[in-house]
Amino acid sequence: MDGEISTDEVAALLEGDDRPRIIDIRSPGEFARGHIPGSENVPFGELPDRIGEFADVDHVVTVCPHGKASVQAARLIGSYEGTADARVESMAGGLEAWDGDLVASDEGEAPESPF
Repeated sequence: MDGEISTDEVAALLEGDDRPRIIDIRSPGEFARGHIPGSENVPFGELPDRIGEFADVDHVVTVCPHGKASVQAARLIGSYEGTADARVESMAGGLEAWDGDLVASDEGEAPESPF
């Protein structure tokens, strides 16, 4: 893991040509309620089984409600040998600190909490 990245830095990266993969580790229902545009939902509990999906990525940013669990997710992704050359970061403050737009989808289960 390469540390944390601010929400402003994430927003700037999303506007550029070299966008990172944004991995939202919340449940499918929470993700459906609202997520960063272009982000992917990989629930934290599924991460160990889906770690191979990150082989050969250049940059990954993990996201959670408050920026705590995403640190653990970034460490897990960063420890995978397929991401040895990748930049892997957790978004500081999580979605609670995100000032940008969120998009909702009709997919997934009913959320258990607002995040």
